[in-house]
Amino acid sequence: MTISMAKIRQFGALILFTLVLTGISPVLRAQESWYVQEDRTFYAGVLAGANFSQVDGDDFKGYHKIGLNVGGIVYARLDEHLAASLEILFSQKGARGTITTPLVANLNGSSIKQTSTMTNYHLDLNYAEVPIMLNYFDKRKSHFGAGFSYSQLVQSNERFKTDVVLNPPYNQYDYPMKKYDVNLLLSGSLHLWEGLFMNLRFQYSLLTIRKDVDANLGRPNQQYNNMFVLRLMYLFI
Repeated sequence: MTISMAKIRQFGALILFTLVLTGISPVLRAQESWYVQEDRTFYAGVLAGANFSQVDGDDFKGYHKIGLNVGGIVYARLDEHLAASLEILFSQKGARGTITTPLVANLNGSSIKQTSTMTNYHLDLNYAEVPIMLNYFDKRKSHFGAGFSYSQLVQSNERFKTDVVLNPPYNQYDYPMKKYDVNLLLSGSLHLWEGLFMNLRFQYSLLTIRKDVDANLGRPNQQYNNMFVLRLMYLFI
């Protein structure tokens, strides 16, 4: 799947518009500092950090794929300790395999392991993601929460090396990724200083991310995004 510059510009403009719309009001009210403690309903901020990802079901283990996680966030205060949050993110998921794994040949309906191997596996998945969460805040403004996210796939790329020639050659477009990903989220944010927070999140796909797989590569029928996210967050509060 390829991504056009027009899509990149449109998604970037959406993030910028959201940040300006939600963040400009508290900034204009700041008189002497960017950090303004006010009792109001909405709080906006920016997020930047990294995803540490793997794909369950691809025969490679470990959170070796590192990708970007950037965007904006808005909190809506519900009461003294509860707030709902909405984010708009660019999120890079996928997998990396640096060890060899046996290939499987499917002959007359029977899977037979071969001596050939697959290595240097790369799966890159770029998503536009919208997480929605319910968060509990303590007295220090540190908070934890849970929720769900919907991700729209904007680009995917899969490649690997083998010590044999596959016949027919493997074509990633014959086994496409689904155009969406729905995740369960568990998140915690530690209040570091004024409007600065450190956020740690775990998220896991609730639905398989692939329409089909290649039996000749020994893939199971189900694959899921599995990742941790480590980010810094600044709220204009």
